[in-house]
Amino acid sequence: MSTLIPSKFSRRGFLRTSTLASGGMLIGFNLFNACKPKAEMPVDISKLNYNDFNAFIKISDEGMVTIFSPNPEIGQGVKTSMPMLIAEELDVPWEHVNVVQGELDTENYTRQLAGGSQSIRKGWEPLRQTGATARQMLVNAAAARWGVDASECTASKGVITNAKGETLGYGDVVKEAAMLEIPENVSLKDPKDFTVIGQDAINVDIDKIVTGKPLFGLDYKTEGMVYASVLRPPAFGKVLASYDDTAARAVPGVIDVVKIGAKLNAIAEKNWTIQMGSSEKVVVIAKTTWQAIKGKKALQATWTDDSTLESTEYQDKKLFEILDGDEFTTKREDGDVKKAFAEADEVIERTYESPFLPHNCMEPMNFYANVTAEKVHLVGPIQTPERTAEMVAAMLGRDLKEVKLEMTRMGGGFGRRLYSDFVMEAAEIADAIKKPVKMVSTREDDMTTGVYRPSIKYRIKAGVKNGEITSYHLKEAAINVNMYGLIPHFFPAGCIPNYKVDVGNYKSNVTTGAWRAPYTNFLSFAEQSFFDEIAEITEKDPVQLRLDLLQKVKGTTDEKIQYSAERMEDVINLVVEKSGLKTPKDGVYQGFCAYYCHNTHVAQVADVVLENNQPVVKKVHVAVDCGVVVNPTGALNQIEGGVVDGVGHGMYGDFKFKDGMPESNNYNSYRLIRMKEAPEVETHFVKNTLAPTGLGEPTLPPAMAAISIAITKATGGRMYKQPFIKNMPKKEVIG
Repeated sequence: MSTLIPSKFSRRGFLRTSTLASGGMLIGFNLFNACKPKAEMPVDISKLNYNDFNAFIKISDEGMVTIFSPNPEIGQGVKTSMPMLIAEELDVPWEHVNVVQGELDTENYTRQLAGGSQSIRKGWEPLRQTGATARQMLVNAAAARWGVDASECTASKGVITNAKGETLGYGDVVKEAAMLEIPENVSLKDPKDFTVIGQDAINVDIDKIVTGKPLFGLDYKTEGMVYASVLRPPAFGKVLASYDDTAARAVPGVIDVVKIGAKLNAIAEKNWTIQMGSSEKVVVIAKTTWQAIKGKKALQATWTDDSTLESTEYQDKKLFEILDGDEFTTKREDGDVKKAFAEADEVIERTYESPFLPHNCMEPMNFYANVTAEKVHLVGPIQTPERTAEMVAAMLGRDLKEVKLEMTRMGGGFGRRLYSDFVMEAAEIADAIKKPVKMVSTREDDMTTGVYRPSIKYRIKAGVKNGEITSYHLKEAAINVNMYGLIPHFFPAGCIPNYKVDVGNYKSNVTTGAWRAPYTNFLSFAEQSFFDEIAEITEKDPVQLRLDLLQKVKGTTDEKIQYSAERMEDVINLVVEKSGLKTPKDGVYQGFCAYYCHNTHVAQVADVVLENNQPVVKKVHVAVDCGVVVNPTGALNQIEGGVVDGVGHGMYGDFKFKDGMPESNNYNSYRLIRMKEAPEVETHFVKNTLAPTGLGEPTLPPAMAAISIAITKATGGRMYKQPFIKNMPKKEVIG
């Protein structure tokens, strides 16, 4: 017997309790204020399948705890850190916790996704309340058995103790607890009493990762499963005209050749997703992945031009036309920028350029699908499981309840797996062949037919009067989607009285989308480099320039300013102290920047030296204010990974097109940072008890800025274009 009981806690979701056939208590919980209003009460959980739950706690009679982690794991560590929040308030030793990946549950839960460095931030209170509520139910059960008031009992490390010193383990009372009503009010721990949060926890999947156990989408297999390799258009702007599959069908192991795209196109036309790169495609079905790939190579296809076959030169021309024109959308405007420029003593204007970038996930796109009359079964690595299930249901004309989606660990996401095109392909293939199938892309498929960070150009103009910045105008020219659209309230907004942001774009047939730290991954380099140059021209200390600007918004409650001047000042002072910026060493050139994005404040100082007259990034000092650090080990992994990613793509990342076709299709032609080129990263946290913010992305954007400024110090010339290695300044090019 089980019931769903309304309580004050139900504003954040419902706790579900049931007894298990094997003994113990199952507590399902809703995350992120996500309970759908239409949920009916009570619900008999005994009639529900075990896997119908999004995320829940299971406590055995022996006191062992299983916590199901609901969000996709892409290497950001949420499969470890989110359960830590529950374990803390449940008050069980972390070593007694087993973590299992949950599957998608569209009936009761939302925000079951990975993106924007939001998982811990959004789950901080709901997950802790879930653990605390479960703990209180166990305490209430123990108190009832002893015949005492629950206020006389305490719980710690999985053991409940009464005033007489008598004890009961969680497993001793778990069955009684399952029958109790859910308490309306529970208290959360004071941060000073944390025993799990703030302690180092090893990745819960680490043993399986290092021993090669099945975890990732590519590892998933089922009985009777076949493999698919998709032949997509060879260039953006081309579509399929005809094909001959005779040679492909002759390849040993090839089972079938089918054409897909009609159903996917119908969904794309309804704007179900952003630029899915939809078109007709030819698919080879085989007994193994390698046979499917060989069959695809044997296909003879004819393609015709459907739109402009763009080259990088053409794209650059279009972006400069936007910057030189006057067709913009204004995202923010304070004061009178035009008047302030006219009254300025000096006006400084610079243009910054970035290329397209692919995502380079170590695990290529892949997904399993099996479409039957009863259900649509999907398994694989995806950042947006709910949206994906909705799109698949719509494409196949099925009820969403018929779609069962299981998430695997991902070998990298970085925004690429926010988009569901590869899942849609797998589902359409499975529907066509009526067999369970795994669609597997090659590295070349990923790099040449993927979703890219768009090429962007910024033109920034500032007016200086009496040594102060009095006006600021930023223009953004982007391909397809404007990156600046969502962040007009970040620094330096509010610090400069006359401030304006304009954006413009042109529509390209090259598919673009989010890339790690979207909106800021290139903007940070442009803005922070610009401020450093202003400091040089006005003969001000670059650190003091930022601090002076921040003074203008200290203590503000203006909702149009999203960052905290006080927290930004803290990370600046910390990184200056720890990096030795005020006492530079001979031969070491340091670049400073401070940045806010994804709700986190970061300051960095990069150390660059000259080796064989070439700048080399040796070390990056990082100061971070992300509130409470849930798992220090995981936090350092994210911070260091973000810095290395930022350094690598700032220095080397370049991706060009010729006649609609990417010029790079694998790592032999696309330059990534090498292990020996990765700098040392030294991290320092601002310690406080504020709610945690994101860490998966905030350290990447300022890394590009810090190293560019350090390179300027080393070479005497300014950086205006990425990648830096191909656009290295010469000493005679100053300011």
